[in-house]
Amino acid sequence: MKFNDSCAKCMYDKQLKKTDNKEYLAEIKAVLDNRSDDVTSPELVAEFNKIHEKYFGPLPDYSVIKRKYNNLVLSMEDDLRKEIEESEDPLATSIVMARIGNYIDFAALNHVETDTFLQLFDNTKMREDEQEVYRSFCSKCTRAKSFLLLTDNCGEIVLDKLMLEQLKKKYPQISVAVMVRGGEVSNDATMEDALYVGIDRLGTVITNGDKIAGTVYSMLSEEARNAIDNADIIFSKGQANYESFAGEGRHAFYTFLCKCDLFINRFNVPKLTGMFVEEPE
Repeated sequence: MKFNDSCAKCMYDKQLKKTDNKEYLAEIKAVLDNRSDDVTSPELVAEFNKIHEKYFGPLPDYSVIKRKYNNLVLSMEDDLRKEIEESEDPLATSIVMARIGNYIDFAALNHVETDTFLQLFDNTKMREDEQEVYRSFCSKCTRAKSFLLLTDNCGEIVLDKLMLEQLKKKYPQISVAVMVRGGEVSNDATMEDALYVGIDRLGTVITNGDKIAGTVYSMLSEEARNAIDNADIIFSKGQANYESFAGEGRHAFYTFLCKCDLFINRFNVPKLTGMFVEEPE
């Protein structure tokens, strides 16, 4: 997804809110001003994080926040599973719920409100305008043998687990792999989160090999690249994965909430609208 000048301004303004250190801000501005035409925001954030560590030391610790939201969604797990299984189409419902978890994003949102997150569960029915993508997804799952889930945030990964349960019930022939971040990046899910919420019981968990909040193929570990190259279906969660992986020439399904102006304007929808997108190869 093409990075533009409005994205650059937004990213710089966020750094301004963090500090008035002139040397730090000058380096941030230089990175933005000298960016390549095909750069993505996750790549820039990775550069920003290196500059942050140079001037201020370790990045903010999200471990308490991550445990809080993992525990919150785990406490909801049994009730949500019951709601999914009693719905007209459990897989479709589980996909919508997994997308609701994409709200838990301390990088994209100025404020993450628990009440807002919980209110999103008032509507877990897939919209009519998403049905064509969903039918294509199910058709391809019927023939697929391998499925790769690109995860995004803490808490959300619990809902991803519920979605994988329904996927494996409907398509038991599918072998699942789950890709998490290779290091701590904001509140994104890592191997520690995957094991904590138990998603490893549904598939092989691997990392993307780096502390980057997205899926930039050139920055992936060999294991992660192999997983992408050999997956019959790639199912990508969140804005950062879409920004960094869409347009790479690979067939993939993407689902996310539109949380920033780039996505709101790109898809011409209100804030926090959920999207289900298929990108042909």
